Parts: sequence; structure tokens; C-alpha cells
Amino acid sequence: MDFWKICRKNLWVCGLALGMMFLGLGAAQGDFGVIFKKAVMICLECIGIG
Repeated sequence: MDFWKICRKNLWVCGLALGMMFLGLGAAQGDFGVIFKKAVMICLECIGIG
């Protein structure tokens, strides 16, 4: 039972590392620009400028 207590305490660290890894992989592939462009277009459409 002690094993599961240790794993649960440190599980957020593994989740954080995994999330940072996936963000890095997405940025390395150039997905950041695509997502940013879509977010800007959605924002401009909601405001009514675009």
C-alpha cells in the first residue's frame, strides 16, 4: 500500500513533465503557429472586425 501513496504524491510531476513534452513536440512541429492563427481568426470573428 505504501507504493500507491508514493505514486499519488508524485503523479502530478509525471503529468506536468508529460504535458511539457507534448507542448514541446507540438511547437517543434510548427503547430503553435497554426493554433495561434485559428485563435486570432475566431477572436476577430466574434468581435466582428474580420
